[in-house]
Amino acid sequence: MRYFLLGAVCALFTIAQPSHAQAPGPTFSRLPTGTEYRLFHKDAAGHYQPRALAPTDEPYASRAGKVLTVFMEFRTGRDSVLMNSRQMQPTPQPVALPAQPVPGGLEEALGLLLPGDSAVFRFPADTVFAKTFRQPVPPFIKKSGNTLQVLASARELLTTAEMTARLQQQQAEHDRQGEVLAAAQTTKDNALILAYAKKNKLLVKKTLGGTYYVVTRAGKGLPPKKGQTVRVLYRGTVMATGKEFDSSAKHGNEPIAFPLGQGQVIPGWDQGIAMLTKGSKAILLIPSPLAYGPRGAGADIPANAVLRFEVELVDFK
Repeated sequence: MRYFLLGAVCALFTIAQPSHAQAPGPTFSRLPTGTEYRLFHKDAAGHYQPRALAPTDEPYASRAGKVLTVFMEFRTGRDSVLMNSRQMQPTPQPVALPAQPVPGGLEEALGLLLPGDSAVFRFPADTVFAKTFRQPVPPFIKKSGNTLQVLASARELLTTAEMTARLQQQQAEHDRQGEVLAAAQTTKDNALILAYAKKNKLLVKKTLGGTYYVVTRAGKGLPPKKGQTVRVLYRGTVMATGKEFDSSAKHGNEPIAFPLGQGQVIPGWDQGIAMLTKGSKAILLIPSPLAYGPRGAGADIPANAVLRFEVELVDFK
């Protein structure tokens, strides 16, 4: 869960022109470790009222080992805004609260917060960068008073198990949405492939997984089995444009070798090569969900591109 804090410090180094805002009020309390803080809690009317740190809060016993979801804004000592987490991600970010926080670090300060709290923390930049981010202080922060301010708004306090379950649920929903989009894209790509095959008089076959192929030169023997190492010569193009994006010719005409069916190549390759015998040549027409999908690949393979490969199964073992 520490990833957000590391991502935040990376963002600090990429700020070109920080904006400016009104500085928070001057009255701060201080932890024994030197971190200054002002705490607030939203009342029943929705107004934020100052909150004192109760003695029972100081050991952080109720928060240690849990996960706090929080919005944060980082500012220099001169109140230039460096990074606002809401602009990076519209949901509050999870931060793990260690059982024994590093004195003077950011997690120690966040451990003061309960759900519904907001706070302003003020740190010596040298201290917080060394103890939390483990990086040198950026020069522009040193020039701004060597102080880092963090405005935080706490939303939920969850156990590690609760946070893990939530992330798993979010991942499952993301996967479900991806499957729906992939199914719709496959339907569209199938129509494009069949139209392309008709136009170019290709008598295509289709694997059970959905890859289209045409054997242009038959080989001999049996096709390779899953796990066997195959060696393949190839030329890849984007079907819609005919633009070549890669080929064995660009690599000294040396066949590419990989274990079949182990996910080391795109699914369309695993499926298509499994249909060939030694010495076969074929054309593979691969729907985008079985290739690079909505991500695309580099500058030459756009998102949701149907790919065409001319392949030769040199041998396998």
